[in-house]
Amino acid sequence: MSLTYSEIKQQYTALQQTYDYMLSKRQEIVAFAQSESITSITFVGCGSSYCLSESAAFSTRLRAGLPASALAGGDLMLNPERYSSLLKNTLLVAPSRSGSTSEVVEALRLLQNDKPVPVLALSCVTDSPLSKKADLSLELPWAFDHSVCQTRTVTNLYVANLMLAAFLGNDEVVIADIQKAIHQGEAYMTRVESDIRKAADFAWSNAVVLADGELQGLASEGAIALTEIAKVQAHSYHLLDVRHGPMVTVGPDTLVIAAITGNGTEHQRNLMRDIKGRGATIIAFADHAEAIAAEHVDLAVISDNKLDVAVQGIPFIFIPQIVALTSADRQGINPDQPDGLVAWVKL
Repeated sequence: MSLTYSEIKQQYTALQQTYDYMLSKRQEIVAFAQSESITSITFVGCGSSYCLSESAAFSTRLRAGLPASALAGGDLMLNPERYSSLLKNTLLVAPSRSGSTSEVVEALRLLQNDKPVPVLALSCVTDSPLSKKADLSLELPWAFDHSVCQTRTVTNLYVANLMLAAFLGNDEVVIADIQKAIHQGEAYMTRVESDIRKAADFAWSNAVVLADGELQGLASEGAIALTEIAKVQAHSYHLLDVRHGPMVTVGPDTLVIAAITGNGTEHQRNLMRDIKGRGATIIAFADHAEAIAAEHVDLAVISDNKLDVAVQGIPFIFIPQIVALTSADRQGINPDQPDGLVAWVKL
């Protein structure tokens, strides 16, 4: 059993700790944000953390009603002056596994030397360089992935970011639904893992991950996991946007993972039909079976518990993680030692 697989399977145990910890910090987080008189929130990260930042910014706009954006750590480090207007009166939120990624730490140093902005750090270690530069530091050491590729860490940082947005917007439905998703998590993984592995166990060389709204950044992270762990070409798109060019890459060698939300509109059903018609294999996820036209997909993964759209990301991300491991196993790739990668970048 790989370390990567062990950490994937431990993610719900860690999620409960993250949920309880974030709830215990709720008043402190809200008071901190209010004390800084912020007018926007800017998330910054690299790689997986940047993908999560994109989802977090979307959630913040929808849940908290605040302008929010996501910046790549390397971009901010190289071009801090370019974003001065964006960073005015903003709260900078930095989600990170290690709290040591060079681009993010250096970007914060440059900003603090010029026109300081308030910083909230979310890291999975204690006393990291990032934590030491933050005005408020939240630390989730139980969510730290020791393997190179992030899995458990991703899900936990996604939930922590989503809870931040829910706290600032008093979105009690999201907070309650996160707990529901965590409670069902172990049973969900046990129920769906074998079917996911069977559906993904063929010689595919191209992967497409489709999701809308708050899940799109998470879909981008799913594509990164497929690339890192299985060493395949993987891309993410908004659901219907795949028709606008990327459809030409979809064929018999393609595995498509799609998050179907809402009530399974005719447009979503027709898209699955057309992708299937090009010979691709489709794994579709939804929180209720009626959302998926089973005749147009190879596998329907159902969480069987109606959840807020953003919360559906918690069970959804398990799919590309297990698909990636299945492909790595088939190819004889060690998922714990991806070629050319390190756990976090030190410039």
